[in-house]
Amino acid sequence: MHTLFVVGIGPGGAEFMTEQARSAMEKADVLCGYTVYIDLVAPLFPGKETYTTPMKQEIERCRWALETAQKGKDVAFICSGDAGVYGMAGLLLQLAPRYPEVDIQVVAGVTAALSGGAVLGAPLGHDFCVISLSDLLTPWEVIEKRLRCAAWGDFCVCLYNPSSRKRAGYLQKACQILMKEGKSPETVCGWVRHIGREGQCAKVLSLQELEKEQLDMFTTVFIGSSSTQAINGRMVTPRGYEQKCAW
Repeated sequence: MHTLFVVGIGPGGAEFMTEQARSAMEKADVLCGYTVYIDLVAPLFPGKETYTTPMKQEIERCRWALETAQKGKDVAFICSGDAGVYGMAGLLLQLAPRYPEVDIQVVAGVTAALSGGAVLGAPLGHDFCVISLSDLLTPWEVIEKRLRCAAWGDFCVCLYNPSSRKRAGYLQKACQILMKEGKSPETVCGWVRHIGREGQCAKVLSLQELEKEQLDMFTTVFIGSSSTQAINGRMVTPRGYEQKCAW
C-alpha cells in the first residue's frame, strides 16, 4: 500500500512548516498541488518530481494524486495553511473509497486564522468562528446566515477570501450585516495581507473603517467581539483572566 500525504504547509515560508510536513514531502516520490503552492515548496526539494494544475481543477488534481498513489508512488498533496481548513483533505477522503489501496495521511498545518492572528496580536483569544466569503461553492444566502449567527453570538470572526475582482463588494456587505445584527461600528478589527510572505502588511482599525477597505483574496480579516481591544497597536481579545486578579 502506498501513501498519499495531504500536507498543510502553513503560509508558505519554510519557517512555518512543521517537521511532520517536511518529513512527508521528503518521503514522497512526487509533490502535487496548485501551481502557486508547488512553487513555494519545490525549491526545498530540488529534483523532486512535481505535478501541478491551475485553480478550479481541484477534482482533477485529487484524482490524479489518488491514481498515482494507487499505481505505486508515494504522493505529497500540497495545501496552503492547513490541509483540512478550506483545503483538499476533505475532497480526497470523499474520493478515497474508490482507491482502497491508498493510505491517506492528513498532515496539519498553520492556517491563516492562526498565522494572521499572531501578526495582529491575539485576536482569537476567546471563542471565534471562521467564515469564507467566497460563494464559488457556498451560496451567499448560507454565508449571510452564518454572518448573522456570528454577530448574534458575539463571536470574533475570521474572514477568508474577503474580496476578489468578481466579489468586489462582499467584504462591505459582510460588515454591514454584522453591524445590522449587533456588532458596534467601533468594534476592533484587523487585516493581514500576504501572511508570512514577501510584502506582508497588516492594519488594526474599526469595523466601520473596515467597511471602506479595498482588500483581496491574499488578505485575512479579523473582526473582534464586544470585548476585543486595541492595545499598543495590537488586537487583543481577553479570555477573562483579568476578572481573577488585580492588575
